Amino acid sequence: MTQDPYEILGVSRDASADDIKKAYRRLARQLHPDVNPDPETQERFKDVSRAYEVLSDAGKRAAYDRGGDAFSQGFGGAGQGFSFTDIMDAFFGGGAAAGGQQRGPRSRARRGQDALIRLDVTLGEAAFGVTKDLKVDTALRCEACEGQGTAPGTSPTTCETCHGQGEVAVVQRSFLGEIRTLRPCAACRGYGSVIPDPCRECSGDGRIRSRRTLTVKIPAGVDNGTRVQLSGQGEVGPGGGPAGDLYVEMHVEPHKTFTRHGNDLHTTVSLPMTAAALGTQLTLPLLEADLAPSEESETESTYELDVRPGTQSGSEQVIRGFGVPSLRGGRGDLVVSIVVDTPTRLDPRQEELLRELAAIRGEESPDGQAEAPHKSMFGRLRDAFQG
Repeated sequence: MTQDPYEILGVSRDASADDIKKAYRRLARQLHPDVNPDPETQERFKDVSRAYEVLSDAGKRAAYDRGGDAFSQGFGGAGQGFSFTDIMDAFFGGGAAAGGQQRGPRSRARRGQDALIRLDVTLGEAAFGVTKDLKVDTALRCEACEGQGTAPGTSPTTCETCHGQGEVAVVQRSFLGEIRTLRPCAACRGYGSVIPDPCRECSGDGRIRSRRTLTVKIPAGVDNGTRVQLSGQGEVGPGGGPAGDLYVEMHVEPHKTFTRHGNDLHTTVSLPMTAAALGTQLTLPLLEADLAPSEESETESTYELDVRPGTQSGSEQVIRGFGVPSLRGGRGDLVVSIVVDTPTRLDPRQEELLRELAAIRGEESPDGQAEAPHKSMFGRLRDAFQG
């Protein structure tokens, strides 16, 4: 077997570093023991890995090009072994561009978490919109250190363990020889630097918890469970990182007069028996009556409802366009349900008048006959054929 690393990888002597890496990846995918368990193939895979170790190192490659023995210090040169990361790159494309983890030190500044808070609003506020001041307890940037986490007048220092790389090499022995993997540095937690003198206000986190007041504009037409997103108003990230978003979830309180069904409002009114029979006019309060006085003066807060003579208990009247405004435009309806009250206590004169009315209408002894139940479709067909 040739000992020339160029021939082993199948590249020319003037091949670039990228060409050498591509050749290694191509051969590694073909010869890796997990793909091809043949013993001869495994030996060739070791040779390919050793050749790549020489040519991927600028110093070793230069020494070999000057006539030195590429493998004079044993396979794996100086006992360092080949990088397991390169094998992973050969199979999965490797690197940050391929979706892998980015190598090197990671930033202390990270985006903060999103926050959720519930806001109680009245039905009128939900329907017509409102602007409210909201007190929120969240993480804010530490002003003492401006989010850096260091005491005033100090700065982070380079980690002595990883020398600012944020990761350290760990060498393990396997049937392939010595395999080197990169792991986050435990001394600096992968940051590449340490804070010898943390800020006393935030203990080095770059943020503190505090209460602040936000002005929230609630759009007209929100419903129970609707969330309003406030971008950048959530938790500030560690290390003074950008803040997440704040979501304000609506909780609409029950109303004493109206109930909401979608964009429609429902209410119930009670009428005396005589008013239902003769017809009348009612002054209904509208939801606009819940608005502030300054706003109430600009719009009607009541509606004159005409109740038709002979209105039955349980009937409904629909007033178009007096419901809840929609988030997408338009407005729902107001549905009024009529309940007719039957008097339970009558004085002698009232009883006399009602008996007189009953006699005039021939209702002194009503024969309350039960209505026949609705026939089924087959019953109606049978009656039709029977004539």
